Amino acid sequence: MLARAARGTGALLLRGLNILIPVLDRIRYVQSLKEIVINVPEQSAVTLDNVTLQIDGVLYLRIMDPYKASYGVEDPEYAVTQLAQTTMRSELGKLSLDKVFRERESLNASIVDAINQAADCWGIRCLRYEIKDIHVPPRVKESMQMQVEAERRKRATVLESEGTRESAINVAEGKKQAQILASEAEKAEQINQAAGEASAVLAKAKAKAEAIRILAAALTQHNGDAAASLTVAEQYVSAFSKLAKDSNTILLPSNPGDVTSMVAQAMGVYGALTKAPVPGPQDSVSSRSSRDVQGTDASLDEELDRVKLS
Repeated sequence: MLARAARGTGALLLRGLNILIPVLDRIRYVQSLKEIVINVPEQSAVTLDNVTLQIDGVLYLRIMDPYKASYGVEDPEYAVTQLAQTTMRSELGKLSLDKVFRERESLNASIVDAINQAADCWGIRCLRYEIKDIHVPPRVKESMQMQVEAERRKRATVLESEGTRESAINVAEGKKQAQILASEAEKAEQINQAAGEASAVLAKAKAKAEAIRILAAALTQHNGDAAASLTVAEQYVSAFSKLAKDSNTILLPSNPGDVTSMVAQAMGVYGALTKAPVPGPQDSVSSRSSRDVQGTDASLDEELDRVKLS
């Protein structure tokens, strides 16, 4: 779509039939209403942290008012290009080098707004602006690469230290759990061992008590005393045969060749023990009278003295 401006009368020729007066009127300007693409040449710009950049871009604009574009400015495209360059240098001066790369979209939007405010009186509207290339000085590029490498080494060191810390924590936690489990196992073992020993002592006590009850019942039967006397005599004789094996001290009777006297002595000890008063089934050992205890002890002492003298 084209719009023509007639020179002399200042009239705008639109589509359709237009009549021009020869010599007085002629077509002076032809403006295209399509979107126009303009390359912004590369230029230098200094950032906020005093880094010089070489930057270029692409400008997209459209003529909204052909009359203003024809008579408001001599060369609209050149004017808009120069405005875009000056605006870009001004906006880059407000940003540091790192923010230039991170905030490219906001930078483009700021340049578009600044161009539209200035080019409104020219009948031109800027649709968008795009930065094509940003060239950094070689030394600055090397510094940026070193910074990136240092940042990556830092992250690698931090990750390695975190891995070492996690490993140490896991090892310590494992040792802690192992010690806890070992102590619990030892505790359970001691408890089981104590329970086993208690059960063994209780079983032995019950067996001994049962043996005593059986022995007591046997003694009450016919000829029970004679059988007990025979057992005591056998144990008494067997004890003398083991003295020389278990100890260096040997105790012998006055007449070791007289087996009859040894048996008589053993029977005498058993008879002295059987003559001691036995508490009734309803009396406890703690309720025994002191007189009975003293009498029993005296009879035992007399019997032992008699055995030694013989």
